[in-house]
Amino acid sequence: MSWVEIGSGAELRELVGEVMPRAANKERVRLHEHDRQWLAASPFCLVATADAQGNCDVSPKGDPAGFIHVIDDTTIAIPDRPGNRRVDGFHNILANPHVGLIFLIPGRNETLRVNGRARLVRDAPFFDEMIVKGHRPRLAIVVEIDQIFFHCAKAFLRSSLWKPEEWAPDPLPSHARLVKEVQRVEETVEQLEEYYGDQYAAKLYG
Repeated sequence: MSWVEIGSGAELRELVGEVMPRAANKERVRLHEHDRQWLAASPFCLVATADAQGNCDVSPKGDPAGFIHVIDDTTIAIPDRPGNRRVDGFHNILANPHVGLIFLIPGRNETLRVNGRARLVRDAPFFDEMIVKGHRPRLAIVVEIDQIFFHCAKAFLRSSLWKPEEWAPDPLPSHARLVKEVQRVEETVEQLEEYYGDQYAAKLYG
């Protein structure tokens, strides 16, 4: 069977139907008190970026709940923590400021979505409010909000994401074995298992 592609917005709309009024009207441009409450309870977000050519990247960010700093009703900041130093998303932001964010709360099937324009800041007074375990961030993503809204629960309900009885991680190889088999690394599997063991979690902020 040959593929049948969609080639226009009109064709897409004909296939999926008209947007529901409640969905069309849910967009806002400023933080509501409930948005602030959600950000205060969220320990995890996804940051989507694209470079000047449109090549995309999505990076997870996580810390204790409330790690997102609210600067004002239209501006938030996401602290950076030590990672693998690829900084793909940061390079993208320097070339193209448009970002998309999704904030999750474990156990909640809805998400908070933010679209806006980002810049990288290497220091500011509010960095002192983003210290975790004695570690002050080296930089932060500051996002000017263009659009904010709550996203419905259907994807989480379909995936049973928060139902442990539906989880099935065991058939997959360990992360160490995945790294050994899909990347060019000199370490043995045993060395990688040690690296990704207890010491890995102990050095999250170091």
